[in-house]
Amino acid sequence: MLNRRIVTAGLIAALVMPGAALAQATTPSGAQIERQLDAAPRMRLRPNERVTIREFKRRPDLRRAAPSIDIQSINFAFGSAEVLPSQYDKVENIADGLRRVLRRNPRAQVLIEGHTDAVGSAGSNQILSERRAGSLKHVLVREFGIPPRALETVGYGEEFLLVPTQNENWRNRRVTLRRLDGFIR
Repeated sequence: MLNRRIVTAGLIAALVMPGAALAQATTPSGAQIERQLDAAPRMRLRPNERVTIREFKRRPDLRRAAPSIDIQSINFAFGSAEVLPSQYDKVENIADGLRRVLRRNPRAQVLIEGHTDAVGSAGSNQILSERRAGSLKHVLVREFGIPPRALETVGYGEEFLLVPTQNENWRNRRVTLRRLDGFIR
């Protein structure tokens, strides 16, 4: 009886306060972002094996091999791609990490991947993920001075879910930063 009450109370709390789970997502520090993006890739390509940026975006095997970090803490309004000024403190951490990487290697390039959950149509999620990645790049360049040549964007919509569900899940709504300069021509 007591266990059923605890489970029921937990379920009600999760339904009534879905934002509580979101509070668990913290933005990594600039140093954490730098460490992840400066990590050794899982595979190295010889110069003659390197690909174009377009090919890299379409090759999950190469993307998985590249150093990366998921950022799940930037909150977008439902169906919106706008990075609100209230999120700029989180974006500042990302900018700090990118600046650290670029100080060590001015030729570094990072891919900003936009991801969505599976709610809505695949087509609308694809467009939304592309717009969110572009919006983050825009803020990083315009507000935080990150050179545009260091950033590429792509949207994957609901294609690469972290939590395989057709329901709403905040962990699937994220951006991923992926270091790609060791893979492209």
